[in-house]
Amino acid sequence: MDVYSLDFAAFRVLQRVYAHNSFSRAAESLGIGQSSISYTVSRLRSAFDDPLFLRQGSGIVATARCSEIVARIIPMLEEYEVLVAPKVFNPALAQLEMTVSCNFYERITILPELARMLRVQAPGIRLNVIPSQVRGREQLKRGECDMLIGPIRLEEPGYYRRTLFSDSYVCIMDPSNPVAQSGLTGDVFRNVPQVVVNYGGSFRSGFLVEMDRQGGTPNTVIEVPSPANLPQILHNTDMIATVPRQTALHFGDDVAIVECPLHAAVKIELQWAPRTHESAAHVWLRQQIADAAARHLSGQSH
Repeated sequence: MDVYSLDFAAFRVLQRVYAHNSFSRAAESLGIGQSSISYTVSRLRSAFDDPLFLRQGSGIVATARCSEIVARIIPMLEEYEVLVAPKVFNPALAQLEMTVSCNFYERITILPELARMLRVQAPGIRLNVIPSQVRGREQLKRGECDMLIGPIRLEEPGYYRRTLFSDSYVCIMDPSNPVAQSGLTGDVFRNVPQVVVNYGGSFRSGFLVEMDRQGGTPNTVIEVPSPANLPQILHNTDMIATVPRQTALHFGDDVAIVECPLHAAVKIELQWAPRTHESAAHVWLRQQIADAAARHLSGQSH
């Protein structure tokens, strides 16, 4: 096969299959049939004389050669996307899909207001929201998402960021918990049984980092990957959980809120890659995300 017959569309297919570890999910993300994915991967295998993907259990894994190729083509794809990106964007007429990676916190604070804004201003935009957990860095680097929203900052050069807002930590508990009336001192906070949210990976909440700095550890009795069902877990128990204030407010009357004796900030960042930095559509959406964050905070202050 003539290797020069390959085009950016083929490389884009390779990048998506690599990112999703799945032919079917790659096809879905590109809006094409799985047979087209299989045909393109077959051409790529012939061109590079490598299987590229191997079966492992019920899924596939990339070969070392495939990983090397993808690492080299991603900058090429990013440069090409910058080159062909329209310089003028009309949100009212736009028909496109954008992928945002974020977690529970961002979905309850920013996404509702953003959804309302998009339905009014850009009804043709399809927003694909995927969970970042602790994989946000890799998702952005591999092109699995266009933007990453959350507290994990990419320190690598070349990426862009915008701080949306900062939050602080509070403690939540069942309203019948005696701590809801007596409050929390440092000693009580260290000893009270606590449900700790580990967010499914290596990320550590700011209050835990501050606790480490002070030489203490929480009395952890349960660890969970998400704060989503904390009110149900805390119900009729003596346990507390420490979460960002906006998360606590989302739970409403299901929990009592007490100030956390440890002072630590949660900084929510919007981050994106060079490939979308100059895209008029992405510039517009990033501004809508910032506006949605500001409107949410404004509404919470009333």
